Amino acid sequence: MSQGPDLLPEDEALAAEHALGVLSGPERAAAEVRMARDPAFAAQVEAWRARLAPLLDGVAPVAPPADGWSRIERALPANDDRAVRVWRRTTLGALSLAAASLALTVVLATRPPVVLSPAAPAPILNASLTGQADGAPLFVAAYDPARKALIVTSLVQPGKDPVHVHELWLIPADGRPRALGYIAPGTSKSMPMPAPMLPLIRQGAAIAVSVEPPGGSTKPDGPSGPIAALGKLSQI
Repeated sequence: MSQGPDLLPEDEALAAEHALGVLSGPERAAAEVRMARDPAFAAQVEAWRARLAPLLDGVAPVAPPADGWSRIERALPANDDRAVRVWRRTTLGALSLAAASLALTVVLATRPPVVLSPAAPAPILNASLTGQADGAPLFVAAYDPARKALIVTSLVQPGKDPVHVHELWLIPADGRPRALGYIAPGTSKSMPMPAPMLPLIRQGAAIAVSVEPPGGSTKPDGPSGPIAALGKLSQI
């Protein structure tokens, strides 16, 4: 006999919550960092975004009441964080079922002659940027084509070199470095890519980090300081 609704596994539920946009600010930031470090989790998030997309097609956006979440949480047992998590994940399970049902309804309603075949999302590209001296991983990067953003995480201990900055570079097939910006040691950063850069971010393109004086490279066409770490984008 059923004891209640089935809950999604912890990782699957977190991926679904992130795709749906229901995480708090700190939770969302932690999920972004995990996407950069964990290709499998990043793939789960993208799969949920694709799965939930049919629910959003043709629906005009409506702003929720400002006190909507608080009213829902007040209706749950007082001070019971587990009840909130259970409610969220049960709801996500229902949304998943609704998305599947809606997709099936669309296919049946349009057959024949139309058969819907949603395009598979472009794969996320990942890179491990290793040190040139010892080969140790110093940075990890992930490019998300759906959001056109590069997510970079620094594994460098903060405070070790306060007189220099770390500057990021994209080195595409033509071998000419393009400056991407800076990343502070021990932090993560999501960097939207400008339109001219998008055709250059392909599998095999390299991401490099140079050590520069404050203000960045003194050269107009590439790094002026030594390359501290380098890695190539690839599909895992």
